[in-house]
Amino acid sequence: MIDVVFLLLVFFMLASRFGADTVMPLPLASSGGAYSGPPRLVDVYPTQVSLNGTRTETLAADLAGLMQAPDDMIILRGKDGANLQRIVTITQQLRQAGYPSVVLVE
Repeated sequence: MIDVVFLLLVFFMLASRFGADTVMPLPLASSGGAYSGPPRLVDVYPTQVSLNGTRTETLAADLAGLMQAPDDMIILRGKDGANLQRIVTITQQLRQAGYPSVVLVE
């Protein structure tokens, strides 16, 4: 009897969800998307960020000159071992600066 109770306990512990998952909407690049304006390629490194191949400390301010509208597409690319948390952090900073259209590419 105790074995059955133990098995049920283990089953329900493994089947239950212990925390609420949060989802960050981040579209991936697909064919057929319309891109207009100057290039806006943001390379995310583990310790720095570069915009169109030039290292930047003020990404949002540097992007302002390249944006025709706040909802223009910005392309993010992880480089040289940048982890997912670093990419998510940069994406959140861009969204807080008023740039909601961020696309992640390989």
